[in-house]
Amino acid sequence: MTELRQAIRDPLELCRELGLNPQELRGQTPGLQTGDRLFKTLVPRSFVKRMQKGNPQDPLLLQVLPSPDESLEQPGFVTDPLQEARFNPLPGLIHKYESRVLLTLSGACAINCRYCFRRHFPYADNSLGAGALQAILDYLKAHPKINEVIFSGGDPLATPDRRLQEIVTQLEALPQIQRLRIHTRLPVVLPSRVDAPLLHWLQATRLKVILVLHINHPQEINNELTTALGQLTSAGITLFNQSVLLRGINDRPEILAELSEKLFAADVLPYYLHAFDPIEGAAHFATDDTQAKNLYAQLLASLPGYLVPKLVREYSDQPSKTPLGW
Repeated sequence: MTELRQAIRDPLELCRELGLNPQELRGQTPGLQTGDRLFKTLVPRSFVKRMQKGNPQDPLLLQVLPSPDESLEQPGFVTDPLQEARFNPLPGLIHKYESRVLLTLSGACAINCRYCFRRHFPYADNSLGAGALQAILDYLKAHPKINEVIFSGGDPLATPDRRLQEIVTQLEALPQIQRLRIHTRLPVVLPSRVDAPLLHWLQATRLKVILVLHINHPQEINNELTTALGQLTSAGITLFNQSVLLRGINDRPEILAELSEKLFAADVLPYYLHAFDPIEGAAHFATDDTQAKNLYAQLLASLPGYLVPKLVREYSDQPSKTPLGW
């Protein structure tokens, strides 16, 4: 995509685009460059346009701007906080929950979020070539309780539509598979990704399609995004959203309440609010569970129940996500 090729890949360029002086930011230029070496900067210009120029605390900027804190070691923050390696029986396949599996279709993303819990994931060992896909199909046949496949990554919608349709066609041939869930941030940062080819194969499949977006702050929702979401709902796609609770970005009840209202106005149902996964390099985003529960209680008091996302934490040794405070 042209927009992705033109994305900002230099934190200093990102600062210049927003009228910020790197020397006046915490960590200054060396800190930005240190963070960038650990996890490369990638921000589409359509996402940058939603940021407030001249504001070093812009909540969208803080999600993507490298920080010197990323080089600090913090106890308990590790490269595989969910121990996904334990549930990775085949390349490209994660099978943690009984009735559903996750496929890592692509290691690519349209945006590199600094808090990403898979920033250290071994994508090179989990590429989904023809041989790997056939092995996964055989695995599914051998596990008839699996009735839902989740496309993840990276971002699965970084995969060309022709390839996505090929994979879906092979999954459709398995009668046990009833649902396809797609976890993606790509339409959020690049709404133009919702185009005719994507809508065509989404509508053509016999599978029930659920698209789970990843939006953390109401400022991310603009007219271009709501138009794209309208195209998806018109195509019969069920839309959910999951957010990550991020310190200094969305850890206030009024922000999360506004997010839920804007999501529902766009026909997106708030789904999960994730307590922070302790991923190495991102401890500065973490909030403690007591704060998360207090915030959640305030959301329950101010919103109707259907607008309150489920506050959960994922533990590697549990067969489902663990509710917090509800």
